Amino acid sequence: MQFVDEASIIVEAGKGGNGCLSFRREKYVPKGGPDGGDGGHGGSVYLIGDDSLNTLIDFKFQRFYKAENGQGGMGRQMSGKAGEDLHVKVPVGTTVIDEDTLEVIADVTEIGQVVLVAEGGRRGLGNIHFKSSTNRAPRRTTPGTEGDRRNLRLEMKVMADVGLLGMSNAGKSTLIRSVSAAKPKVANYPFTTLVPNLGVVKLGMHEHFVMADVPGLIEGASDGAGLGLRFLKHLTRTRLLFHVVDVAPFDESDPVEAAQAIVHELGQFSPALSERPRWLVLNKFDLLPEEEREARAQAIIEALNWDGPVFRISAISSEGTDKLVQAAYRWLTEQQRLENEDEEAHAREQEMRRRMEEESVARTEARLGRRRKRDDEEDDDDFDDDDYDVEVEYAP
Repeated sequence: MQFVDEASIIVEAGKGGNGCLSFRREKYVPKGGPDGGDGGHGGSVYLIGDDSLNTLIDFKFQRFYKAENGQGGMGRQMSGKAGEDLHVKVPVGTTVIDEDTLEVIADVTEIGQVVLVAEGGRRGLGNIHFKSSTNRAPRRTTPGTEGDRRNLRLEMKVMADVGLLGMSNAGKSTLIRSVSAAKPKVANYPFTTLVPNLGVVKLGMHEHFVMADVPGLIEGASDGAGLGLRFLKHLTRTRLLFHVVDVAPFDESDPVEAAQAIVHELGQFSPALSERPRWLVLNKFDLLPEEEREARAQAIIEALNWDGPVFRISAISSEGTDKLVQAAYRWLTEQQRLENEDEEAHAREQEMRRRMEEESVARTEARLGRRRKRDDEEDDDDFDDDDYDVEVEYAP
């Protein structure tokens, strides 16, 4: 199935039914009063988080979603039937943005979470509501109101605890294959991974966490090189980043320069994400002679001025991976405990997420702005002055 993580849709709620103009007609009742019923409320449009979905591909084929209109009122004081609500399933991890106002409407982060995105129109009132002591036969009714209509931008970000960050071909996919049941494609050429992959790392009966592997970066990704920074947004929901570095690259490039390039590109994409805790994971140690391994590791650590946790692994042989995932699980558990018990820690996490969401909205605004500018330029290109030229003849 094709992986799609962005889509634009139009949602429209149902119109409220009009009120009815009617009078009672019955034998031996020559002047029956008003008995026009009310219309029904229009149906609303809701989004529901569904864990069985992992892509927005369906929204590429169907972009318009409309709820049912309310039925008009009827005589004998009968109200019209309300329009049925429309429930649209979206993957868990979907951010809903109003394209016109760039307002973040909701963040669907839980299974079964329901979000109202377009409210149905209100019903109209029948003429029975306008009867008074001075107007016994009112001919006044009110129409139903229109339902909301919105242009929505859906952006899906995978829900994971740990994210893998690194250059293309650094061994990220091999690492997630080694520690989980995920089986992403692995090959000896750049950009083997084209879409994000999720893997559940199980350490025990109730001890597990989710790891995300995203396509690798290259220098200049912030300017559009390679696959650009498009998939980095899938790391914004993670709590911990593994910076995977190839200590023995096949092209004999400098691992330090590669690591520094990744840090630069990460800062260009999201200053908030670059502040997330990062662990240095030195991979492919099996390709080095044993007597050179420690010296190579120390040289990389010193060149990067790294003062955080460092792990030496060989993902393909699973050497050192158990120690890595166990340390990650302990760290995640401790962070969760701190957030539950310490209000300041919880506030810091919420502030971090707020900053990332603001950056996401800013990126969406810039992208939509560029698209509108491009459309305007295309419209200007279609404009031909000759179509409006007027030839003037001067009579003698």
